[in-house]
Amino acid sequence: MDIIKNIRLVDIFDIIIVAYVFYKFLMLVRETRAEQLIKGIIVLLIASKVSEWSKLYMVHYILKNTLTLGVVALLIVFQPELRRALEYIGRSKLFSKGIGESIDKEAEGIINELSIAIADMSRNKIGALIVIERETGINEIVETGLTIDAKIVSDLILNIFTPKTPLHDGALVIRKDRIVSAGCLLPLTSNYSLNKELGTRHRAALGMMENSDAITIVVSEETGIISIAIDGKLKRYLDIDSMKKILKDALIVDYHRGINIRKWWVKNDE
Repeated sequence: MDIIKNIRLVDIFDIIIVAYVFYKFLMLVRETRAEQLIKGIIVLLIASKVSEWSKLYMVHYILKNTLTLGVVALLIVFQPELRRALEYIGRSKLFSKGIGESIDKEAEGIINELSIAIADMSRNKIGALIVIERETGINEIVETGLTIDAKIVSDLILNIFTPKTPLHDGALVIRKDRIVSAGCLLPLTSNYSLNKELGTRHRAALGMMENSDAITIVVSEETGIISIAIDGKLKRYLDIDSMKKILKDALIVDYHRGINIRKWWVKNDE
């Protein structure tokens, strides 16, 4: 009871901050390779304590030194996850550069053009991979393809993904309101425990999600199923209306939140 009586408001605030950071860390590593590594570290820590209590001196010595040297090893092994975490921290709505920066009407027009093309490809079972850049720059991906720099229109998208054309196997990259590149190569996910029915396009979409905050749309060549990899999740079996809603929430609603943040910033900076 004495401890509760002595708790200050600043202590509660301190606990909330730590809990929030811990929660964000768990969300960041969830369903990634880091999640399995953290489980392994926890097992080693428990084993180290058990060996200490059981007076298994040799086992405890090995585990203790393994954990000590493991700090350096973790920095190497967790390199992709650490980069992802730093990118997450560095993202700011103050510097948003998604296609939502266009006025609502123009942004909705872009989403409609995408939807027309994707609906056609889904109906005709034409495989497609479309990446929409958000806050994290993906120039290294753009540079692997053919520079296009064209307006987003459904006919052009359909032309790019027509089977047996030079660019149909790669990814198309959208930045703001332009198609900037096509035939791009995406990194494949390092998660080997995925469902076996997920093909190369889905694995590339997950790999893109692990390395940036980009939105990746996938149309399956075998089934015509539409999927979206966004914010740490792969959403499958989408219809066109569901896909449009996801894109509007990500690219338009987020933008207006960014405007509100800017207004608040300017008001409080005066």
